Amino acid sequence: MGMMLLFLSLFFKILNPEKVKTTATTITKNMAIFFVPVAVGLMAYTDLLAKYFWAIILSIGISTILTIVTVAVVLEKMEERKEKKEDRK
Repeated sequence: MGMMLLFLSLFFKILNPEKVKTTATTITKNMAIFFVPVAVGLMAYTDLLAKYFWAIILSIGISTILTIVTVAVVLEKMEERKEKKEDRK
């Protein structure tokens, strides 16, 4: 939800990219901190992950494909809108 709000505020120029640059750079440089809880969770639930391995793999695959298709469609629509704007000028 936060990433969507950040994207929309940057897209509609509500937020200046320079205002978030320092924070974004700091977070990006320290990405390893965000993966430690995930790794611990994977170790804690090994039995559960093994039991539902194929369901997890299938859902990851389907959601990845849906994400790629959604991004492609949205990008295509945005490009069409941009071309229509440029044609009017």
